[in-house]
Amino acid sequence: VQLVEAGGGLVQPGGSLRLSCAASGGIFSIYHMGWYRQAPGKQRELVATITSLYNTLYADSVKGRFTISRDNAKNTLYLQMNSLKTEDTAVYFCSAIDPFKAIRYWGQGTQVTVSS
Repeated sequence: VQLVEAGGGLVQPGGSLRLSCAASGGIFSIYHMGWYRQAPGKQRELVATITSLYNTLYADSVKGRFTISRDNAKNTLYLQMNSLKTEDTAVYFCSAIDPFKAIRYWGQGTQVTVSS
């Protein structure tokens, strides 16, 4: 399974970005998908997840600002990020968990920088 993130960049505080994660080589619709992020000097942390049944979970720090979604027809995961803050600056990683093989796959990450 290959995961390729896109959509990162530089944005001012209060701005928006939409990340995408294109999956290939597997059965996207059965995967438990998620977004994680890692800021410099910090551990990787969960941002949001979405199950194959479209149940979602968000970190408290992004609730009400970020929205995770998936399009199984396009094998793509999204993260809509609004009202961005400087503390959202990090490398954002896409994750896929195959529930039958109990294997997690990671993308290469995309940089999000929130700065004025």
